[in-house]
Amino acid sequence: MVARLAAFVLIVLLGSASPSFAWGALGHRLVSGTGAAALPTSLPDFVRSATAIAEIGDLGPEADRLKSSGRTWNSDDDPGHYVDLADDGTAGGIALTALPPSREAFDTALRSAGSDQYKMGFLPYELIDGYEQITTDFAYWRVFAYGAAHAADPGDRAFFAVEKTLRETLTLRDIGYWSHFVGDASQPLHVSIHFNGWTEKFPNLAKDPHGRFETTLVRAGGATQARVAARLAPYAPWTGTYESHVAAYLRTTLSFMPRVYELDAAGGIDGASPDAVNLMLDRLAAGASMLRDSLVDSWAESGAKKIGFPAVAVNEIESGVRPLTKAMFAGD
Repeated sequence: MVARLAAFVLIVLLGSASPSFAWGALGHRLVSGTGAAALPTSLPDFVRSATAIAEIGDLGPEADRLKSSGRTWNSDDDPGHYVDLADDGTAGGIALTALPPSREAFDTALRSAGSDQYKMGFLPYELIDGYEQITTDFAYWRVFAYGAAHAADPGDRAFFAVEKTLRETLTLRDIGYWSHFVGDASQPLHVSIHFNGWTEKFPNLAKDPHGRFETTLVRAGGATQARVAARLAPYAPWTGTYESHVAAYLRTTLSFMPRVYELDAAGGIDGASPDAVNLMLDRLAAGASMLRDSLVDSWAESGAKKIGFPAVAVNEIESGVRPLTKAMFAGD
């Protein structure tokens, strides 16, 4: 944590136009807004409307804004923005494909190796936790939308209509906040031990490229939503678990870390060279693609989610197999 704080102070002292976090505010808005704008019609209107897209985009920087909340909040939450992977792609010797099933287990494993989740960062778990939460959000919305239209009792329909509206507000906030971490994970220096310099291979660099790549270059390179959207990868459903999807995403991001330093050594970041701008736009697009794909998969998965009391699968309610009443959700 001391090293991270020192890195932040150094970036400010070196003249960054604003406090530099992963991608800066503009980059995060581009990841979040572009990903939301690319959602297909299989998702409900409330997450695809112009208002929703703008809200998700505006919420992209939110997790960085909250970094000023206080000492306890910062020490607990700041490590969720990064993971310090070694060059072989492991976190404290733990492969991304073999991450423990919880942050507690991750921390326990790291402590046995002389580290902990606060030194290493727990970005993979931020991605997984958010995905699971949004899948539950979608599940509740689907049931409430069904109940508002089909519940037998008028009072129940009114109850579900109110809950549906509230769930839309909560879901958009959850998506927007979580999208920040999806964006963090597309920035190569947020998934590497070389987040603040790589003196072994680039000893002559006067300053590390972290803030200049993710903030200065985004502005100098003319990043826009249209330019990022043009680089989105085609959607392809993920056939494995979401944990395996996160592992692949982080490994890919890490693979571009050496290129950031190579470009900086050649003057490409400060000079906004075509190669540097292309890498920056590609990584923003990778974040937006991951956000879109994750939301599509989360929506699909929400149909099998069990919620309520007693717990019932969403698709059983939507198909009419299980009758729906207010009592199933008013007291859960």
